[in-house]
Amino acid sequence: MIDAVLVPSKTVATSKGDGSAVDLSGASNPVFLLTLDITKIIEQESLDVSIYGSADGAAWGAKAIVAFPQKFYCEQCPLLLDLTGHPDVKFVRAHWEVARWGRGTETPMFEFGVTVKEVPANILKEASAEARAMA
Repeated sequence: MIDAVLVPSKTVATSKGDGSAVDLSGASNPVFLLTLDITKIIEQESLDVSIYGSADGAAWGAKAIVAFPQKFYCEQCPLLLDLTGHPDVKFVRAHWEVARWGRGTETPMFEFGVTVKEVPANILKEASAEARAMA
């Protein structure tokens, strides 16, 4: 069961950057729960976090495989990452961009972290059954 950190908690970002590569090849299921946890900000700024995939952990795709919605506030945001359509992806890493506008310092500042956790197949099956029952 994969339960890993893409960006360590309380990472301070003042410019764009990348997290470490995380190996997902040992997962028994290709669906993962990503959690973006923003713990500190300053006003009038934005954070964009996207996830890139790689077959070998060295060469990364030109386009993100999934991205969180643009963020402006402290919050915890979940996002599903389904690698079913990306069978070649064995590694993932987070990439972030920050921007600031308005008064005061021009340097943005976000304190955040990103985790990835494998979603067990039985949970997905149960959730799918509930969704079908509600439809």
